[in-house]
Amino acid sequence: MFLFCDIDGVLIPFPDQAGAIPATHYRDQVIPTGREEPVPIWLNPAHGPLLAELAAATGLQPVWCTSWRSDAARLIGHRLGLPPWPHVKLPYLPITSSHPNGYLWKRDHVATHATGRPLAWIDDDFTSADHDWAEARTASGYPTLLIQPDPHQGIQAGHTETIRRWALTLPIGSGSHSPAHRTAAQHGGCASSSSSGFA
Repeated sequence: MFLFCDIDGVLIPFPDQAGAIPATHYRDQVIPTGREEPVPIWLNPAHGPLLAELAAATGLQPVWCTSWRSDAARLIGHRLGLPPWPHVKLPYLPITSSHPNGYLWKRDHVATHATGRPLAWIDDDFTSADHDWAEARTASGYPTLLIQPDPHQGIQAGHTETIRRWALTLPIGSGSHSPAHRTAAQHGGCASSSSSGFA
């Protein structure tokens, strides 16, 4: 069972129209791989324990799924006190939209990574096609939960509680093909939004 987690719009919120970031977050800066100049980030220190507790309580295997790629653990997870989670090895694609085929560009890579396994996926950028995919995957016997935070607020405790309740409904041994116990494509916030990094 996997827990896929995005970063931008989930852990790093996007500024609102007035340029404001939630008061729960502090400003930091990092230098991503391939960059020479630092970029600003905003993190909520409560998110590390929140995600760690979720993984411990559910047995879900956390995996970063973000255009931060290997920098996710080194630059973001580390600052939140998280162990070095693995990441989905996303390719570098010549795309100008995060939904080049009508759905989130990361989805096919998530599906490959989680072949035959239940998954929960937190991302702010899903489309209706992604939610349809999750429902179809669940109906096929592979429970799939999509959580979509408001990208200006990021993940909230209510989102992780939804994942916890969902994970505890999964049958023992659900790492292999098993009957779905519920329809699991759920929204956790506002409609999807895209960023230039297609995070």
